[in-house]
Amino acid sequence: MSNRLAEATSPYLLQHAGNPVDWWEWGPEALAEAHRRGVPILLSVGYAACHWCHVMAHESFEHEGTAALMNAHFVNIKVDREERPDIDAVYMAATQAMTGQGGWPMTCFLTPEGEPFHCGTYYPPAPRPGIPSFTQLLVAVAEAWEERPDDLREGAKQIVGHLAEQSGPLKEAAVDARALAEAVSKLAQEADSVHGGFGGAPKFPPSMVLEFLLRHHERTGSAQAHALAESAADAMARGGIHDQLGGGFARYSVDAEWIVPHFEKMLYDNALLLRVYAHLARRGSTSARRVAEGIVRFLEQDLLTPQGGFAASLDADTEGVEGLTYVWTPAQLNEVLGEDGPWAAELFSVTEEGTFEEGASTLQMRTDPDDFDRFERVRQALLEARAERPQPGRDDKVVAAWNGLAISALAEAGVALERPQWIELARGAASLLLDLHIVDGRLRRSSRDGAVGAPVGVLEDYACLADGLLALHQATGEPRWLTEATRLLDVALRHFASDSAPGAYHDTADDAEVLVQRPSDPTDNASPSGASALAGALLAASALAGPDQAARYRDAAELALRRVGLLAARVPRFAGHWLSVAEAAQSGPVQVAVVGADRAELVTAAAQHIHGGGIVLGGEPDAPGVPLLADRPLVDGKAAAYVCRGYVCERPVTAADQLIAQL
Repeated sequence: MSNRLAEATSPYLLQHAGNPVDWWEWGPEALAEAHRRGVPILLSVGYAACHWCHVMAHESFEHEGTAALMNAHFVNIKVDREERPDIDAVYMAATQAMTGQGGWPMTCFLTPEGEPFHCGTYYPPAPRPGIPSFTQLLVAVAEAWEERPDDLREGAKQIVGHLAEQSGPLKEAAVDARALAEAVSKLAQEADSVHGGFGGAPKFPPSMVLEFLLRHHERTGSAQAHALAESAADAMARGGIHDQLGGGFARYSVDAEWIVPHFEKMLYDNALLLRVYAHLARRGSTSARRVAEGIVRFLEQDLLTPQGGFAASLDADTEGVEGLTYVWTPAQLNEVLGEDGPWAAELFSVTEEGTFEEGASTLQMRTDPDDFDRFERVRQALLEARAERPQPGRDDKVVAAWNGLAISALAEAGVALERPQWIELARGAASLLLDLHIVDGRLRRSSRDGAVGAPVGVLEDYACLADGLLALHQATGEPRWLTEATRLLDVALRHFASDSAPGAYHDTADDAEVLVQRPSDPTDNASPSGASALAGALLAASALAGPDQAARYRDAAELALRRVGLLAARVPRFAGHWLSVAEAAQSGPVQVAVVGADRAELVTAAAQHIHGGGIVLGGEPDAPGVPLLADRPLVDGKAAAYVCRGYVCERPVTAADQLIAQL
């Protein structure tokens, strides 16, 4: 059968369009149907690259008998968490409150009003110790609703009330120099000194924390901060979580040693990691430069869409098997490479026993190759052979926030590492988002195949895209990107700010669809929180915009930072982007305006030596629509660089070595 999902724009929803389950998309029609029938809602939330989402779909949603139970007793709603992060946030908070943990697939039972009364994650087709089968759960919930619906409704109201109590804004506390130093000390206590990174298995790339550590090192000279960042970045780059052939990183490592990835590749992870490795590269690391180049290669070859945006992800599975595309045995290496096979097996830690499953190994590179020409020849040969294998599916929707992260990283890295083609990739994505995703002055969350989707933008979409446009403005000197960025920031300040707590923000707009709770999560998780991304964009805009806007943006950024002092002090691993923004604020942020036709050497020197989060912009003196270049003349007819920190400026210089000394 073909259900209501057949017309969806989400690839994840389209994966379920042929299920025998009578799926609905989230919307007032679905809730009205639950009211009409007097039955609860079964809400299933997942995403296209999620392995266990596919497993549960195959085991349960494709099963005729299970689907019949679902259709008889529930209104079934399927949600793509990437398309509707607001819905995901509300019910993930409920799931965590009820069970103490969360994840995807997420399975929630709701009243017809949308209030949750029972939540969980994956349920198997047969019972396991401590976990009922999915059909047992369906029967139990249906019977409970029939026998005592008032009790379930009352319990649901209590849950919603509890979530409201827990979601209030944090008390104000400064994120000052002392707090930043203490965050480094706390991170050092949580660091894995053997394998790099933080915590144990599963281990996620701590990209925003690493960016904070690098910025802290640049401001204070902290050797500890630099060592923590460099060791984690090196360990990840050498591990199986890093695609040694195609570039890019998988979502996380299932072990503490970075050997076995969970194989999905997400745009946001790779955008954030590109920024980190480019930061290390501009500080002189040749290995980090190679990693950054590989990430861009992955973005361009695997995620770039025909319209110029970047797709959301590659799947964890290939034909239902994890890692099928990516893992190797010694025999397979020998078959492709001939006499280079044993050399490659040793280089990539491919053994007869295997490091993954069934004698296969992920590819690691624990030491640098002794011959980089040979390595490149081997890499190309294996990549060509891998291309003949079945490939993972691609979720090709374009998400505004994640493309904003990619635009920021590509623009920043393109200038610092002198790769103008990377800036062009950023320009293409920015043009697509502005031309397609802005509808009636407001931002839409996603598009696919050149058609914009219905879901409205949330705070992270406005903030991350604004930040990306500001980075592109710096990279190109073109006023369009600044104009559009400030428009997005003004909408965000107008529609997402808390009315009761200055500096706090909601994740949904004040005129968005009303859910049982208005989500407002300040923590940085896999990507920056909407509020921290907004604070970063506001800080950058305060240095780039005209004087009328600059003070307002700076005040708003500082207010936002004061709202997260407690979060940064208690759990710095979940405040990485906030800490990065605070470091930029402590540094000024540093601003470098470079004027003159022959400015290229000065711009490159500034981009390579400026503190993280600093501003570098080049152009002609008094260029129209570029406030940072106003009243910045040439010096003795030569290109000149003007360095300012906050409200204090250095004398202009005309030589790169002078500029580097000032920085």
